[in-house]
Amino acid sequence: MTATAPREEQLWSRCAGCASLLYRKRLRRNLDVCPECGEHARLAAPERLRQLVDPGSLRPLPDELPEADPIDFVDVLPYPHRLSAARASTGLTEAVVCATATIGGHPAVLAVMDFRFLGGSLGCAVGELITRAAERALDDRVPLILITASGGARMQEGTLSLMQMATVSQAIAALREAGLLTVSVLTDPTYGGVAASFATNTDLVLAESGARMGFAGPRVIRQVTGRALPEGFQTADVLLRHGQVDMVVQRRSLRGRLGALLAATRPARAGRPPSLPVPRQEPAPLREHLPDADPALPADPTPPTTPGASAVRDAWDTVRMARHPGRPTTLDYLDSVFDGFVELHGDRLGGDCPAIVGGVARLADRHVMVIGHQKGHTTAELMARNFGMASPAGHRKALRLMRLAARLGLPVVTLVDTPGADPGVSAEEQGQAAAIAENILTLTVLPTPVLAVITGEGGSGGALALAVADRVLMLENAVYSVISPEGCAAILWPDRSAAPQAARALRLTAPDLCRLGVVDEVVPEPSTAAHDNPAETAHRLRAALLTNLLPLLDVPPAMLVRLRRQRFRRFGSTRAGVRAGVR
Repeated sequence: MTATAPREEQLWSRCAGCASLLYRKRLRRNLDVCPECGEHARLAAPERLRQLVDPGSLRPLPDELPEADPIDFVDVLPYPHRLSAARASTGLTEAVVCATATIGGHPAVLAVMDFRFLGGSLGCAVGELITRAAERALDDRVPLILITASGGARMQEGTLSLMQMATVSQAIAALREAGLLTVSVLTDPTYGGVAASFATNTDLVLAESGARMGFAGPRVIRQVTGRALPEGFQTADVLLRHGQVDMVVQRRSLRGRLGALLAATRPARAGRPPSLPVPRQEPAPLREHLPDADPALPADPTPPTTPGASAVRDAWDTVRMARHPGRPTTLDYLDSVFDGFVELHGDRLGGDCPAIVGGVARLADRHVMVIGHQKGHTTAELMARNFGMASPAGHRKALRLMRLAARLGLPVVTLVDTPGADPGVSAEEQGQAAAIAENILTLTVLPTPVLAVITGEGGSGGALALAVADRVLMLENAVYSVISPEGCAAILWPDRSAAPQAARALRLTAPDLCRLGVVDEVVPEPSTAAHDNPAETAHRLRAALLTNLLPLLDVPPAMLVRLRRQRFRRFGSTRAGVRAGVR
């Protein structure tokens, strides 16, 4: 290699699409779009901002957050080492850059994700920074623009990273209520928990040319289904044909399109008062009780002292217990815990997903709307119910029943038991990510009590779609996680044989999650397990439901919504406050 080779390498770049060797300055002048084939290269967040905003208008928002490793996660490297390496290689503090600026002279707040930083993953800090950006937009009464690039939620922060989907979604809901425009721009790639929350629950969804978006990634879908994927699957043009985005925009046109959208909404924004004032909620410590000024709600409980609930079991053993085929299902609990269940079917859009069951029932003398995942006990039942993995039709059926409950003044009780949402090709084509996102967004503002119970497996966004609640209960041998231990092991360890180690690192058991503040109460199971004594399990679950639901019935709807938002708002930069509890 000659002495000039390093400089030559800097001057030239090879296109990932057509393999053409391109002069770097020419490529930069073309906004990092290949002039030969039109391939849109991935952009770093600072470069994206430089391209989009008016010169001299950019004002970065503060990004200082406490150093924290909320669950002391270690795979082949300690999590803090991965963070340090990402910061050194990118020059960024986290996987998102937030700022105020103008585009075409119109003010906005922007949050731009950077895939270079741990795959643009959504962790507590990223969720906190985007939420702060949304709150700044609310304060300034200007639109919020989100530029997404992410592989999904950050595994190294466990279920706390999953909570960010709800935290950011409720910030989007507050902007919607105030009549302020929210826009997301999907760039390549946008997957997982980001796709299933704020990337698709904004007012407008734009996709940059060549972007890919979906809930499950192509590799996962191929592994689960064993099928080859259709040409162009999950790409921007296919998303447009399936009605999942408003428009596909070439990079050179993106700034102009955003400016036109901001201009179109400016007159309404200037003279329109908020339809519902939404006070900002400062993040409270994760283990802090609900405000004393709201006595109608029970205080956060300490972990139960019942012998059955305090027994120590290895996390991997708990995972296997949660998956036991004899474990009671939602239909079993509807027969044993509730009375007079009347099942309601269909999403009113053409589907009736068997993995979600729901309808009206009685709990003691109270009518409630019960919605839950249904697995089954036999192989035939499991296959007929898709192993409890809901399709978009299932999530939309649940959404229809939630809204019906709100109109009728019925409390909502959800029973969560799913490995995750359906990762199939048809589910992606029918808008799986957007369906989950809409459920999460709706639950953050539903004006009726919501009580969720993790009864078996609580898998990722498919579980959260039914678990944004005023109170979250969890059976002793259930699990709740951002990703399956096998999936986590396959990504962060050499192979899936490390699943037991991953299960321990993810802090997915009921006692762990109660200490983290994700779960409010652990419901003890019989000394063996729920499947060995389902009648006693049902008795204990019924008592826990009544204890937690009855006080919620006296809370005014506006207060319920405010406290529910406060619950999820606290899963942010205060991560350090929980560390002592999980050691």
